Amino acid sequence: MADSTEAAAPAAPAAAAAVDKKTEKKAKREKKKGTPKANARMDPPPPFLAERLQLFDELFKAQEAELAAKAENESKPIKITLPDGKVLDGASWKTTPHEIALNISQSLANACVIAKVNEKSWDMTRVLEEDCSLKFLKFDDEDGKDTFWHSSAHILGQALELHYGGELCYGPEIEQGFYYDTYLGDKWGDVTVTQDSYAQLDELIKEIIKAKQPYQRLVIKKENLLKMFEYNRFKHRLITERIKDEETTVYRCGDLIDLCRGPHIRNTGVVKAMAVVKNSSSYWEGNAEAESLQRVYGISFPDKTKMKEWKIIQEEAAKRDHRKIGLQQELFFFHELSPGCCFFLPRGAFIYNTLVEFIREQYKIRGFQEVVTPNIFNAKLWETSGHWQHYSEHMFHFEVEKETYALKPMNCPSHCVMFQHRPRSHKELPLRLADFGVLHRNEESGSLSGLTRVRRFQQDDAHIFCTTDQIESEMAGCLDFLDYVYSKFGFSFELNLSTRPAKALGDLETWDMAEAALKKSLESFGHPWKLNPGDGAFYGPKIDITIKDALHRPFQCATIQLDFQLPQRFELEYVPGEGPPQRPVMIHRAILGSVERMIAILTESFTGKWPFWINPRQVQVVPVHPELNDYAIEVRDKLRHLGYMVDANVNDSEVLKKKIRNAEVEHYKFIFCVGKAERDTNSVDVRASGGVNEGRRTLDEVIAHFSMLKSTQAKEASFPPQKDAEGAVPDAAAPGASGADN
Repeated sequence: MADSTEAAAPAAPAAAAAVDKKTEKKAKREKKKGTPKANARMDPPPPFLAERLQLFDELFKAQEAELAAKAENESKPIKITLPDGKVLDGASWKTTPHEIALNISQSLANACVIAKVNEKSWDMTRVLEEDCSLKFLKFDDEDGKDTFWHSSAHILGQALELHYGGELCYGPEIEQGFYYDTYLGDKWGDVTVTQDSYAQLDELIKEIIKAKQPYQRLVIKKENLLKMFEYNRFKHRLITERIKDEETTVYRCGDLIDLCRGPHIRNTGVVKAMAVVKNSSSYWEGNAEAESLQRVYGISFPDKTKMKEWKIIQEEAAKRDHRKIGLQQELFFFHELSPGCCFFLPRGAFIYNTLVEFIREQYKIRGFQEVVTPNIFNAKLWETSGHWQHYSEHMFHFEVEKETYALKPMNCPSHCVMFQHRPRSHKELPLRLADFGVLHRNEESGSLSGLTRVRRFQQDDAHIFCTTDQIESEMAGCLDFLDYVYSKFGFSFELNLSTRPAKALGDLETWDMAEAALKKSLESFGHPWKLNPGDGAFYGPKIDITIKDALHRPFQCATIQLDFQLPQRFELEYVPGEGPPQRPVMIHRAILGSVERMIAILTESFTGKWPFWINPRQVQVVPVHPELNDYAIEVRDKLRHLGYMVDANVNDSEVLKKKIRNAEVEHYKFIFCVGKAERDTNSVDVRASGGVNEGRRTLDEVIAHFSMLKSTQAKEASFPPQKDAEGAVPDAAAPGASGADN
């Protein structure tokens, strides 16, 4: 025993060293994470948590007893029809969508986010009540993703309450993730959320997800709802001002209980990866005179791989940020003296005007007539159109001679005035009016975001007045126009037909006819499309278009909408061939949408490496020696006079290689090197972006090629191969063959 003890003794210091290293590593990890996990929760917790939960438990227990009684006494066999037509047996008040999915396969049950029961969104764990159709939605389905992110917002809300207390406000899903607004003023200590808190919030989120807390739906009476949220002034406002029914629903997951229509995922464990990504300030319901709120954004996914992919895209998106590229390339900037209104510098203005001219040329081909309308209108116009009642808070308005006027936020009412100003014949239809007029919208300062959300902008806005018989052909023309434009930018897109909502203007027969015309035009178009039942505007069905950029990020720019309302509000009429005057149908149509927003998307999609026809740096002319400066300027001026964006670097302090390198870094599409041989032959030595040598080209060749690139909006800018007298492509076109390199 003594021998073995002595032999083991020397190992003790090594073990102690190992423990010290482990302790040191743990301390480093904790330091990296920030405040230790133990400090993530308020201590003591806010008292409303226990009080709210006690009332929920009482009411939920009674609801469960009621459902159990229905399952025992009222249950009957029901038929459940799946999308493939297969009919399954179930029992009312007993069978749930989750059970049906489990019977099909475990993998399906795990992947499902929510169900659609008779086309109504439904919790996977909520019992079925009658014969029904049943569809399962996964994360990749639009409604499934929305629900997944809204359920994740509840996880974030729970973490915010556990960490800060506070009074939760709205927590919706958004285009990429979700956010929650919370009030942390007065009694909550006037706390401001900072990045220092992200680690603690993420720790709480991990705990909540690991606990697999079920989402429990409770139907609750208004009087109990007011009692449940008596601590929260914002929920009280919503309950008293917005909820008209005597009953509504709340959902619980863990310590969080929130006013919500649902549906939700089965439990918090369905979320496999989630993180807090940013925060900002906001105002209650966007009113700058109301309480200031803290807004925390998050992102989540059903598997960790998707989170890794999202992070890679975010890193790439940060490199492509149009605001950063706009400054680097001297395209545009913003200034505090005019928030949300962009200053376009000469190169940015070139892009802007090129886009407008591109659409303008297509207008001439496609039968649109461009008009110019006022920027300021009397409020009476907007009262007639209905915008004043629903949109005036987003308009800039002011008094002139005791009358209220406003800057226009859209063009459609003024186009109705144009149609109305004299009698119209059916022979004038379809009448296609296009307008690039300046628009202003009073967006919240907190929502302004580079060129994607501005206060001053222009659209490639057009309105088509036509007969009901012309809807199909006009819609087909709009879709063809859209396809042509987006193909030039390399955008893919998705189409959705949104049909008549529950509250709709006009008679059913007109809606049916219009929807049939839209379906037929979509089918003829030949591009895949989806039906979005009940999601049309109240004034008419519409085709929603979502484009995807180089990073496969979705954007909604184009719009094609039928409108029965404005022609009625403005009492628009045309004289048909026979019979009494008829009401025209109005089509709202934009392809670029906001020119500003489109420039943001294109800047990020191209990473500032613009196609030639829209490139604000098309050519840099570089003389190989100072004595060639005059020729370089001559070439520059000749091309500038033809409308091309050309510069000449005649800085004698830079050597040739540096001039070429700088031009490449600044993303000039072509570099024209000029030496004596080029001057003597009225030509240039062409280097394309990427260092490709295109050989010596005469200025006539250059002008002809540029004209082709501009008129066709070609993506590839390479010159055609050079040929000798016998029509062969010589080796001399290789780099170093021309005099400019000597």
